[in-house]
Amino acid sequence: MGISERTKETDGHGGFTRQQNSFTTPFGDGEGELPVEAGRYRLIVAKICPWAHRQLIARELLGLQDAISVGVAGPRRTLNGWRFYLDEGNKDPVLGIEYLIEAYEAADPTYSKRGTVPAIVDVTTGKVVNNNYHRMTNELEVKWEKLHAPGAPDLYPADKREQIDEFNEWLFNNVNNGVYKCGFATTQAAYDAAHDNLFAALDKLEECLATKRFLWGDYITDSDIRLYVTLARFDAAYYGGFKANRQRLVDFHHLWDYARDLYQTPGFGSTTDFEAIKEGYFGGEGVIGEGEPIIPKGPDQSGWELPHDRARLSSDPDNKFLAKS
Repeated sequence: MGISERTKETDGHGGFTRQQNSFTTPFGDGEGELPVEAGRYRLIVAKICPWAHRQLIARELLGLQDAISVGVAGPRRTLNGWRFYLDEGNKDPVLGIEYLIEAYEAADPTYSKRGTVPAIVDVTTGKVVNNNYHRMTNELEVKWEKLHAPGAPDLYPADKREQIDEFNEWLFNNVNNGVYKCGFATTQAAYDAAHDNLFAALDKLEECLATKRFLWGDYITDSDIRLYVTLARFDAAYYGGFKANRQRLVDFHHLWDYARDLYQTPGFGSTTDFEAIKEGYFGGEGVIGEGEPIIPKGPDQSGWELPHDRARLSSDPDNKFLAKS
């Protein structure tokens, strides 16, 4: 999340405006759509990134591990973008590239934006074909259904999609991207407005989750994935690094219990890397100040394993997932 010539994303009044995605061709069987084929694509992530984390959760919940491979860039984003420094020879072992931006430039030699994660790369060409994190989980949930594992949950029920989409847009603007509006504000007025708006939204969610186990009731949906990835980073990064500091996640009664319920669900905690999150937000080139990056030692993350007693809010306490009809 560093600052470079590729990251000047401002509204001109001190507020943060995120760059638009450039590769948005959907998957499907229609003309011009990306064919759904097992083994053809590689999902590139960095474990710091909430937008990438969404895809890892959905991929695991849906059982797509054998259909879509994963490449992991190091959490410390460099001034040249995401680098595969965790891999031998500093290159992704499948794509053979050192920096993710190489796959973007292979797809478009004139590409001048940041090379963002998540990115789906066609391994037959080495080119990025989709970086539309706004809809990527929905693509995995619907367009990739024929490759889902037996018994995979329905995370995006057809009868609720319009409502889920409307809610997800609100969630992105006010919470998911709301923390970035705090962290990347460059005037006091922009920061104050972003801070107050973020916590007003969290207060609404706290109230909602007082009576419902998950955002849409008894079962986990796409919306829960999207909220979880922000909550997982809140105390470790956003509270201190982004000055989103009216209170911590652990100071919310229902949101904190809810987050633990999800963390203790396979696919959520298993894809959460708190050390990578701290490294990325505090250790990337140009992130905060000059000199040697200082990675915070805290917070203590052991509380994520504590009991949460959220099952009492569900009419189906033994099952967190809605089965496909």
